[in-house]
Amino acid sequence: MKTILEKSRAINRILKKISTSAVDFFEMAEVLAENMECSAIIVDHKGNIMGYSFSGEERCLEIQKLIQDNKPFPPSVNQEILNIMETKSNITFNDGRTCIFNIENPECSCSNRLWTICPNFGGATRIGTLLLIKNNDHLFTDEDIVLAEYGTIVVANEIMRMRTERMEEDARKKAAVQIALATLSYSEREAIENIMAELDGSEGLLVASRIADKVGITRSVIVSALRKFESAGVIEARSLGMKGTHIKVLNDYVFDELKK
Repeated sequence: MKTILEKSRAINRILKKISTSAVDFFEMAEVLAENMECSAIIVDHKGNIMGYSFSGEERCLEIQKLIQDNKPFPPSVNQEILNIMETKSNITFNDGRTCIFNIENPECSCSNRLWTICPNFGGATRIGTLLLIKNNDHLFTDEDIVLAEYGTIVVANEIMRMRTERMEEDARKKAAVQIALATLSYSEREAIENIMAELDGSEGLLVASRIADKVGITRSVIVSALRKFESAGVIEARSLGMKGTHIKVLNDYVFDELKK
């Protein structure tokens, strides 16, 4: 039987990965499930299932259905979970409730199971939850809770890293659009505004002569504006000969910046 030190080291190996690569939430759930002999489900603050590992009979068929359908937890259930602000262990359902989703005739019964719910925080912000399930013939021990809360630290670190990367990428994209717009002359910006308005969503066919006649500018102005945007990585332009030019927007922030 593994000691708590051996179990914590298994989790620590995942923690070390954060500095070099993305953590696999499914791997994290699997490590927790294996070392705590239970099922583990990791959800974000919106109830989206980020990772899971079911152990033997300790599986929830209703959660499996959500996974198969790629659906989040129902809002009411997710809010009920979010209302739990500190770890609660060995939870059982009372008042005839047999399912965590509190639905009639569930495909499985939780009445013979124990639940442990570990909130996941990034600073003071709730960013997710770790759910643990096992049959009620074995309680979650204090050692299990220590491991679970250690596991939530790993999950929190990874979620915060992902958020930081997303924010940095968003900032980079916004800056790229702003710089590209700053290089345009008045006529070129007018051309870009009309080109974007002509697109069907984020891509479409551009006929330069039509824009030129509509706005009252030369085709060379349109070509110059497109080249500047393409070199900035904002759009992709592909000539189709006499048919025109196919435009694909690579940076959606251009639409927001043009509205300013």
